[in-house]
Amino acid sequence: MILGLVMAGFMAAAPSALETARDQQDRVTLEKMVNEYSAAAAKAPNNADAQYRLALAASYLAEVSIEQHDRKPGRLAAEQGIKAAEKAISLKPEAEYYRVLATLCGQAITDVLSGLSYGPRARDAVDRAVEKAPKSSSVYVARGVGSYYLPAQLGGGAKQAIADFQKAIELDPKNAEAYLWLGLSLRKENRDAEARQAFAKSLELNPNRIWAKEQLDKTPVK
Repeated sequence: MILGLVMAGFMAAAPSALETARDQQDRVTLEKMVNEYSAAAAKAPNNADAQYRLALAASYLAEVSIEQHDRKPGRLAAEQGIKAAEKAISLKPEAEYYRVLATLCGQAITDVLSGLSYGPRARDAVDRAVEKAPKSSSVYVARGVGSYYLPAQLGGGAKQAIADFQKAIELDPKNAEAYLWLGLSLRKENRDAEARQAFAKSLELNPNRIWAKEQLDKTPVK
């Protein structure tokens, strides 16, 4: 199923505090920021941006939990973020809000039952995001991650994901997350040399991303 539309984030010259914590897999800081954004969102229930900030923070916390193979806390964080993302969309249906909702729904999938619930919602949200922002690099990363985890017999697979990551790179050659996930997809296709190149490029663009370093280290040289 669509096991986690993890990995798309904003790519900026100066990383945000959320991105820095995500890159360093600093769950303590991410948990603190989720709590702070949750309090702010509660005080501003009709502010779409406040709801979105909570959703984004929750998605980063879920992402790091998943990277560290700690699925239960990841799902809890994702489900908290889903509520905030849906609230943001109800107030202002923007493409980025749909992208984050898709990411969160994917991150909430931990088994077949949750896949049946969150899988279609993830696919619908990312389709809406692409429809609203067809030139957004991060949206194509989100769709590609969904394809990466979806079995080929169900319309997904690494080959399909590669096309989305290449499209994301075409739209934004500095999108380190696109290169990271391109590397994962190439490795899944046993194209290890190309995968290492993609991981190396991701690290060149964002040398602080611990998960990218881990993936490069575990990819065979030959």
